[in-house]
Amino acid sequence: MTKQIKLANPRGFCAGVDRAIDIVNKALDIYGAPVYVKHEVVHNKLVVEDLKSRGAIFVEEINEIPDDSLVIFSAHGVSSKVEEETKSRNLNFFDATCPLVTKVHMEVIKHAKAGRDIILIGHEGHPEVEGTMGRHINNDNSSIYLVQNENDANSIKLNKKNELAVVTQTTLSVDETKSIISILRDRFPKIITPKKDDICYATQNRQDAVKQLALETDFIIVVGSKASSNSNRLKELANKCGVNSVLIDEFSDLDLNELKDCKNIGLTAGASAPESKVQEIISNLSIFLDAEIEEKGGVKENISFKLPPELRAS
Repeated sequence: MTKQIKLANPRGFCAGVDRAIDIVNKALDIYGAPVYVKHEVVHNKLVVEDLKSRGAIFVEEINEIPDDSLVIFSAHGVSSKVEEETKSRNLNFFDATCPLVTKVHMEVIKHAKAGRDIILIGHEGHPEVEGTMGRHINNDNSSIYLVQNENDANSIKLNKKNELAVVTQTTLSVDETKSIISILRDRFPKIITPKKDDICYATQNRQDAVKQLALETDFIIVVGSKASSNSNRLKELANKCGVNSVLIDEFSDLDLNELKDCKNIGLTAGASAPESKVQEIISNLSIFLDAEIEEKGGVKENISFKLPPELRAS
């Protein structure tokens, strides 16, 4: 029985992750080590370890950073309080927040200024959610609420049922988010939803690719770190499609016994997983299984985001 490894496309790095990692690397090149980064710049263990080896220091609080240091905000974004604290200490900083997350921040500010209450669909404790909640203003005339699931959407009690807007974390399950928004629309018919989906293009494309992969495989490997929201959603989606799935950082994380009876194995990668690691895992897997490799077709992504002017090549 010839085994096949089917590779999802698109997979791996998105434009926001590319930009965030480039910002840290360029800052190290230009200004030298150490460079301080507020939270892991992206949720990938291998990327973080590589940047640490170059002189990046990852912290959770701005008060951990010495005076006269260079600071970088992670791709997940930060609250207004964090930005104000950074400025009050006159620390030099670069903002590596994904522009698609910044778009959600601007929506929150716009709705708050208009006096609307806001529902944020997202996962409690995730740094993107903390940053977005922390961009809320006008607390006297606007409130922001977190909804994590359908149960929350069905039970949430609001002060302003007719002056209400919804925004979302950018790395959620597309299908679950649509379901939650549908419940909110039924309960609050005047709710304002984003003109364009807040869930980012890369999250949508990778989830669509996994749905297709699930039709053709009996096991799916997702390359990504446990802390990565979008990687976890890919694993969950594969399982919901009826295919066993596992989330790994390294080839050594695999239980190879799980694959011995599988004929068609799918492989994808979260938006913060480096392609070099993906290729290493594919190579080891193909040797172990004596398997053929098939690259699946998919949406071509040609989006890129500019670096801050100070970090662009002259």
